[in-house]
Amino acid sequence: MTINTTTTKPPPTANHFPSPQPLTSLHWASPPPSSTTLFTTTTTTVHKPKPRPPFLTQSTTKHPLTTTTTSTNPLTNSKDQTLLTLLSQRETEQAWLTYLQSPHLPGPTCLSRLVCQLSQQKTKNSLNRAQSIIKRLHHERLLHLLDANSLDLLAAAAAKAGHALYAASVIKSMLKSGYLPHVKAWSAAMSCLTKSGDDGPAEALKIFNSVTRRVRRVADPDVVAHSRPDTGAFNAALNACAQLGDTKRFLQLFGEMPEFGCEPDVLTYNVMMKLCARAGRKDLMVFVLERILEKEIPLCMSTFHSLVAAYVGFGDIEAAERMVQAMREGRRDICKVLRDSNFENPIRDGRDVFDKLLPNSINPSTSEPPLLPKVYSPDSRMYTTLMKGYMKEGRVIDTVRMLEAMRHQEDSASQPNHVSYTTAVSAFAKVGAMDRAREVLAEMIRIGVQANRITYNILLKGYCQQLQLEKAKEVMKEMTEDSGIQPDAVSYNTMIDGCILVDDSAGAFSYFNEMRSRGIAPTKITYTTLMKAFALSGQPKLANKVFDEMLKDPRVKIDVVAWNVLVEGYCKLGLVEEAKKIVERMKESGFYPNVNTYGSLANGIKIARKPGEALLLWNEVKERCSVENISSSAIPRLKPDEALLDILADICVRAAFFRKALEIVACMEENGISPNKTKYTRIYVEMHSRMFTSKHASKARQDRRSERKRAAEAFKFWLGLPNSYYGSEWRLEPDGDY
Repeated sequence: MTINTTTTKPPPTANHFPSPQPLTSLHWASPPPSSTTLFTTTTTTVHKPKPRPPFLTQSTTKHPLTTTTTSTNPLTNSKDQTLLTLLSQRETEQAWLTYLQSPHLPGPTCLSRLVCQLSQQKTKNSLNRAQSIIKRLHHERLLHLLDANSLDLLAAAAAKAGHALYAASVIKSMLKSGYLPHVKAWSAAMSCLTKSGDDGPAEALKIFNSVTRRVRRVADPDVVAHSRPDTGAFNAALNACAQLGDTKRFLQLFGEMPEFGCEPDVLTYNVMMKLCARAGRKDLMVFVLERILEKEIPLCMSTFHSLVAAYVGFGDIEAAERMVQAMREGRRDICKVLRDSNFENPIRDGRDVFDKLLPNSINPSTSEPPLLPKVYSPDSRMYTTLMKGYMKEGRVIDTVRMLEAMRHQEDSASQPNHVSYTTAVSAFAKVGAMDRAREVLAEMIRIGVQANRITYNILLKGYCQQLQLEKAKEVMKEMTEDSGIQPDAVSYNTMIDGCILVDDSAGAFSYFNEMRSRGIAPTKITYTTLMKAFALSGQPKLANKVFDEMLKDPRVKIDVVAWNVLVEGYCKLGLVEEAKKIVERMKESGFYPNVNTYGSLANGIKIARKPGEALLLWNEVKERCSVENISSSAIPRLKPDEALLDILADICVRAAFFRKALEIVACMEENGISPNKTKYTRIYVEMHSRMFTSKHASKARQDRRSERKRAAEAFKFWLGLPNSYYGSEWRLEPDGDY
C-alpha cells in the first residue's frame, strides 16, 4: 500500500458523509488534511477550507489537547515538524520513538501518517503500535484526528494479520462516523470475518449491507468510486453466504453484481461450488464448470481443486479419481466424465434457486458437454486431496501408494510437498500407527521437505489419543528445540486435552499457564477443554472461574458448548440447584439449552436422587419437543436423543411415576428410539413387585392410590407382564425371582 505525501485537504464530499448524530468518542469529524486514496499515489488539489461544523468546534473546546496540535507554540511546532520530517523520510522506527518521547499529542497529519506507515509495515509489532495510538485517541475522545486513509490501512493490515474483530470494529466505527471506507479495506475485513467462524459470516454480510446502502444514496458514482463494491467484495460476500448455506441471499447478491458494474469471475463460480457442496447438491458441480466454459471465463487450477475437494467431501472418491485420471490422460472432455458420474438427477422445474444460478442445469440432455479450452494436468494439490479422501475412509495403504506414485512423477508440479507428507502422517496417526507416522517425518527430514507446525500438531494429537503423553512431550520438545517451530494454540490445546485423557488436571492447567506466559492467546477450545478438565476432576468451581475468564476475553465468543461443560461439571457431583442456576444464566444470555444440556441435568438429578426434579425437566423437554407449542415462538424445537429419554424414563420407573414413564417411552417411539424394555422390567420387578398388595389398607387410602395403580397396570401391560388388562393376577414366586 502507498499513501500520498501531499497533505492538502480533499473536497468535503469526496469520501465523507456528516453524521446526523452528535460527535461521540467513536465518531470522527470531517477528514483531516490527507488524501483518502488508499492504494494509489495521486496528486491532490488545494481546496479552500470550509467552516468547521458546530459540533466539531464544541469537540475541540472540550478537549484542550486538540488545540495544542494547532498551537503557535514554537516548541510544539518544532516537535511536530521533526516527526513529520522523519515520516516523510520513511524513518518509521525513529518517528515512533519521537512520538513516545513527545510530551504532547502530535497534530492530525503526523498521527495519520504514523498510523499509515505502521500499518504498512504489516508486522505484529507495528500493528500493536498502531493499535496503541488508536487506543490512546479513543481514551482521550480524539479519534476524529485521524483521516480515512490511515484507518483504511489499519483495517486492511489488521485483517491480513487475522485480527477479524479489530478490523471489523475499525470499519464499523468509520461507517458510524460518516466515512466510507475503501473497498480494499472493507472487503478485506469481510474476508477475515468469514474465515473466523462463529458469527463471522453473518457480521461480514452486515458490513456489506451497510456499505452498499450508503453507496446507493449517492447520486454521483464518481464521488464514492473508491468505496463501491468490486468483484472481489462481492466474492467475499458470496463466500459468507456459502459458509452460512444461505442460497436465497447468495442469489440476491449474485443478481446485484451488474448494478455495480461487476462481472462474475472464476472465483465467483468456485464459491458457487462451495455453496452447492453446502446444500448437498453434488449433481450441480459439473454444471458450474460448464457455466464457466459457457461464459468463456478463463479457467485456473483452483477450479479443478474445488471440484476434486467437493467430490471427496461428498465421499464420492470414485468420481474424483475418474476426473484426475482423465486429466492425467490429457483429455479435454472432463465435463462428460463428470456427467457420467452423476447418478442423481432430481426433477427440475425452473423454480429452484440453483435453476436461476445455473440455468444450463435445467435441461442438460439437450446439449453436449463442452470441452476444456486446453489440456490441464493434475498437480500435487489434487493428488493430496485424493490422499485426504483415502485417509478419511481409513484407506492407509492407498494413501501411501498415492504418496509413492507422486514421488515418481517427472513433473515437478506433481511432486509431493509438505502437505502431502503431512497427510500421510495424519493417516498413520489416525489408525494409531505412531511409529509409521514418525518414519514419514524422518523421511521428510532426510529428503529436505520441511515439516511445519501442522505436522507436529498431528503427531501430538496421535500420541495424546494413544495416551502416550510422555512421547507427546518429546515431540513438543523436538518441535521447539530441534526444528525451531514455536507451538501455537492448537499445540497447547492438544496437550491440555491429552492431560485430561490421563486424568491430569494439574498438568492441563500447567500447559494453560505456559501458553499464556508465551503470549499465545487462548482460544474457545482452550477454555472449554480446561473447563472440562476441572469438571471431570470434580472441581466445578474452578471450571466456573475459567468460564468467567472466558467471558472477559473479547477475542472469544461464548457458545452453548461452553455452557454445557459448566452444567456438566456441577451435574456430575449431583449439584442440581447450582446447575439449574447456570442454565438460567444461559437462558438470560440468549442461549437455549440443547439435548446435551438436558442430558447433563437428567444425569445430575439421577445422581442426586431427586425424582421430583425429573418431572419438571420432562415437562420442559416435552414442551420443547412439541411443534404446536413452539411454532409461533423463537425457541428452537428440540429433538431428544436416546440418552436423555432413557435417563428420564429410568428415574420415573424407579420413583413409580408410571404415567410419566409411559409418556417418555411414547416419545421414544415417536422419535424412532427403541425403549429398553428388559431394563425397565428388571427395575419394576426389583423395586415395585409388591406394590398395592397390602390387604389392610383403608378405603380412603385405596381410593387415593387407585390412579397410581391404574398407571402401574398400564405400564405392566406395556412391558408385557401379567396385569389387570389380561384379567389375571400376577405375583412373584416365593423366592422373589421371575
